[in-house]
Amino acid sequence: MSTEEIRAIELLGRAPYGRIATSMRAMPFVAPARHIVSDGSVVIRMHEGLGYHQACSGSVVAYGADDLDPESGTLRSVQFTGTAEIAEPTEAELAAFGPEPQTVDGEPFAPVYLRLEPQFVTVHTLDYGPAAASAPRHLHHAA
Repeated sequence: MSTEEIRAIELLGRAPYGRIATSMRAMPFVAPARHIVSDGSVVIRMHEGLGYHQACSGSVVAYGADDLDPESGTLRSVQFTGTAEIAEPTEAELAAFGPEPQTVDGEPFAPVYLRLEPQFVTVHTLDYGPAAASAPRHLHHAA
């Protein structure tokens, strides 16, 4: 593994949630997911009921996660691409995931797992400074 890949895997270990992106029926989509790092690969837990795992399995996907250090105001953003495969996690991997959500969009959560081997990796660092890290965040809606 290159230095960039090792750094990306370390950063993923600090940010437990991310986003997986691929296409489904020729349309792109992005879905939230929980992930863990295990032996240099990334194991992702998703809700089976949405069917996104079917579009991901056997396909090249993009996965990204962000980690904001509130003390320094530094945001580290990791993105990688790789082929996703449906996987059966080990007992240790299941324990590392922690508790499951109770529901997803009002439906009972049914877990499904994907394993990704990172192929192309990018890490970006955005430095906002300590004052920006504690600034209030507002959502603005167009009228």
